[in-house]
Amino acid sequence: MQRSGSPTVSVVVPTRNEARNLEVVLPAIAAVRPAVHEVIVVDGNSIDGTVETARRVLPWAKIIAQTRKGKGNAMACGFAAATGDVIVMFDADGSADPNEIPAFVAALVAGADFAKGSRFVRGGGSDDITLLRKTGNFGLNGVANALFKTRYTDLCYGYNAFWADLLPVLELPAVDAPAPTDGSMLWGDGFEIETVLNCRVAAAGLKITEVPSLERERMFGETNLRTFADGTRVLRTLAAERRRAVLKKSNGATGPSFHDDLEVDLGPATPANGFPAVNGGYSSTGLPMHPSEPAGPAMTVRPPVRPSPTPRNGNRPADPANRPSPQRDEAERQELEMRYALEEEAS
Repeated sequence: MQRSGSPTVSVVVPTRNEARNLEVVLPAIAAVRPAVHEVIVVDGNSIDGTVETARRVLPWAKIIAQTRKGKGNAMACGFAAATGDVIVMFDADGSADPNEIPAFVAALVAGADFAKGSRFVRGGGSDDITLLRKTGNFGLNGVANALFKTRYTDLCYGYNAFWADLLPVLELPAVDAPAPTDGSMLWGDGFEIETVLNCRVAAAGLKITEVPSLERERMFGETNLRTFADGTRVLRTLAAERRRAVLKKSNGATGPSFHDDLEVDLGPATPANGFPAVNGGYSSTGLPMHPSEPAGPAMTVRPPVRPSPTPRNGNRPADPANRPSPQRDEAERQELEMRYALEEEAS
């Protein structure tokens, strides 16, 4: 697939009562150089003048209303409205630094399909995360890496960028689908959106580069984050997405969405077209490296080889008619892996 070396960039900003923050955030995004192509503000029924503030401080911003409720739906609406080559996910609370956008774009131009922000590689950090949240994030990273054969260092961070041509692979709920009549949300419409995306790009065998990012404290307003409730939701999301990936593979899904081995490139990107290099990544040992250290090769992680089934009738081979199919056997094995990982996390 041919991608531009000088991509246009769409920044998607989901909002709900973020008027005071937008007065700072939107002009800062507009000041980024190289300039972004468009800023898409997706509003979720704000009552504090968010939409009016966005129109006042950045008249050329594209402002749309989300079609259902939840951060995931807001993101999906913004993705659907984007016309750029690259889509950047950007929170409206002032915790993300717009000046890091060029580093995310540089990682994509250098060959990544998905550029994932991380507060826990060298060059990243957080002024906001508590010890409890950091510990929970570490545990959830372990579960995700066990289930999807990845080496994520910061599963629960929402500052990410990806090529817009990946949207069909992500298979997010259609923005024009009706909301459930019982008041619940469609899968992917809620705060699980970041975890859903991380799981699906991993399951699709896409090339992922982690980009160091510094998280600041929210500027104004109250956070919607609920440590225990959201942590439990992320854990449930990991289990559900693992099951989804296993079932699709066992049902014979082919093409680029489900590879037998997953390549995760966590080396630093190189400068391209005025975008700075990404400072951080992994060495060949898999440990976070200093920007001055040479990057190691891309990591290719293959799933363990499953031994042949034990004969069922003493020393005689099992009857082929009663032998489970390779797809079903593999699905059962991976389901057991998932349950084991979740039990370990719960303990």
